[in-house]
Amino acid sequence: MPVLKHLKRVVTDWFLCGMVLATVLAYFIPGFGAKGGGMHAEYVINIGVFLVFFLHGVNLSSEQIKHGLKNWRLHIMVQAFTFIAFPVIWLLCDKAFGSHIPALLMLGFLYLCALPSTISSSVALTGSAGGNVPAAILNASMSSVFGIFMTPWLVSLVVGTGSGGIDLGSTLLNLSLMMLLPLVLGQLLRPLLGKFFARHKKYTNIIDKIVILLLVYAAFCNSMVSGMWQTQGNSVILMAFVGSAVLLLVILLLTTTTAKLLKFNHADKVAAVFCASKKSLAAGAPMAALIFGDNPGLGLILLPIMIYHPLQLIVCSVMAESYATRHKQQLSAEALEEARAA
Repeated sequence: MPVLKHLKRVVTDWFLCGMVLATVLAYFIPGFGAKGGGMHAEYVINIGVFLVFFLHGVNLSSEQIKHGLKNWRLHIMVQAFTFIAFPVIWLLCDKAFGSHIPALLMLGFLYLCALPSTISSSVALTGSAGGNVPAAILNASMSSVFGIFMTPWLVSLVVGTGSGGIDLGSTLLNLSLMMLLPLVLGQLLRPLLGKFFARHKKYTNIIDKIVILLLVYAAFCNSMVSGMWQTQGNSVILMAFVGSAVLLLVILLLTTTTAKLLKFNHADKVAAVFCASKKSLAAGAPMAALIFGDNPGLGLILLPIMIYHPLQLIVCSVMAESYATRHKQQLSAEALEEARAA
């Protein structure tokens, strides 16, 4: 079965297995990764985040971005879903179910909904389904840059910017220094270093994922040391899983319907659905450390995106295969009609 095939691929993915291992290690060895521990996470992670976004900047093709600039309706739809539709869905759910869900987990869902789209999987799935790859690259890249400013701002609208909330000015400055600056530096140095890093992209992707795993481990270590996980029951994991699955289902239905109403062709529809429904763990984990700082509940805040990430890969991989099959059948039918007409 196609679903089982994609599920097996996710289960055997070393990165996803690494996330599980990171949480298990945090349970048994929390002191090493916590603040002030032997890993010196506060320094290691800052260096790692800077390096990751520098590599993103080096690998970002400005030529492909320019190629996808003209399709403004597609761009507006993707960015509107990423930074408007997702938060509105969260707001409605908070009104309906907020009193029944732990506050930190609800904050985690808010953070998930405020995150930018992911670049790598959006582009890969769009390409495999015969979609508009340049448009996917442009939208995912735009989303990542917008997210540096939009994500903390959206979170601050709920948690506030005063005492007990987010210091928005300081947060934006830190995000700009740790994420936007290396991204710009990488793009400026792309003419010199682009070909070298393109040849070794496999290793840059590994560095990216290792930094995320370190962030996840450190976040859960701090949560364990604070006693936060001990006070939360196993029900929070079930809530996070159900909430993430329902959110993904709703957003896929909305994006698919919107793309049909806008009468997108196959290529644009694929790019719209995959880019507008994705949320980035690659950007989410580093940003969480900068936005929420030493919050002992960071592990719980990250839980929804950690669950949403593999769910979106499984479901969208199945959808990509279905899109590709139907598109091939449509092209074959059109070719046959043209042959008969000739």
